[in-house]
Amino acid sequence: MDLRQLRALTAVAEHQSFSAAARSLHTVQSNVSTHIARLERELNAELIDRKSGKLTPEGEAVLARANRINSELEAIEADVAGLRHDVHGTVRFGIIGTTARWLVPPLLDALDQTHPGIRTIIVDATTTSLVPQLRAGTLDAAMVNMPVDDPQVQTEQFFSEERIVVAPNDHDLAQFDEISFADLTEFSLLLSPAGTQLRDTLEAEAQRIGRSLTPSAEVDGMRLMASLAFQGYGPAILPASAAPGWLSGDWKRVLVKGLGKRDVGLATPAGSTPSATERAFASVLRDVVNEEVPGHTGLSLS
Repeated sequence: MDLRQLRALTAVAEHQSFSAAARSLHTVQSNVSTHIARLERELNAELIDRKSGKLTPEGEAVLARANRINSELEAIEADVAGLRHDVHGTVRFGIIGTTARWLVPPLLDALDQTHPGIRTIIVDATTTSLVPQLRAGTLDAAMVNMPVDDPQVQTEQFFSEERIVVAPNDHDLAQFDEISFADLTEFSLLLSPAGTQLRDTLEAEAQRIGRSLTPSAEVDGMRLMASLAFQGYGPAILPASAAPGWLSGDWKRVLVKGLGKRDVGLATPAGSTPSATERAFASVLRDVVNEEVPGHTGLSLS
């Protein structure tokens, strides 16, 4: 087993074909096929379904390890450069959409000023999409909704934010400035799907007070759910940052009483040692969060 074989497998998994993988590796398809075949013989297992181009379960298991190995190789280079006070390298950073809207611009500015050698790849996705990528090693860190119940992921809480309802102006909820969660359950709402952190929190609170929630639609993505509420498709329970104070339209913010705040934090793969590049990135991220959060209504530092 050697690194060329693992890189070939990673490329095929990413590009879904041997020919596309060869182009990404700047080689010919026969070389990629040879590397994969040798790896399969050594492991005595089929790693790629040749008809679909997709990884088999055995291939997925090998890919997860290969991603970690590639990350460690990158970390070696970054650590050595860091000892020479030359922090550079790539950080693959995931972030939930509502936080990305206000955090990413000042974060990139701060990185450019303090560590111009750091290249950042930003992945905007939901927590349910980001956590598996952390586990697989395709992301180095991610800002996610907390808590994260996964032993392969460790978290550090950064800030909390109030829950609000965004209601179209012609909806009955728009007559309120604030409403109790118990009264809110009388209305149909845009909700995240069952099994997501927010939905589970809301369902637990509704059950505690002997109420139930009625979804008018289920949307896995805060930014999309906010956009639907802004456009009049119905009211939605959202974190405060989904409807910032500078944003206005034919809708109204309604404060929800008796509902806990949303916690947001930094998640990283458990058990791995962050590289010098990742440590520098995390330090800048903390500084930017500490500077930006006090300026946003409904947000507070942890």
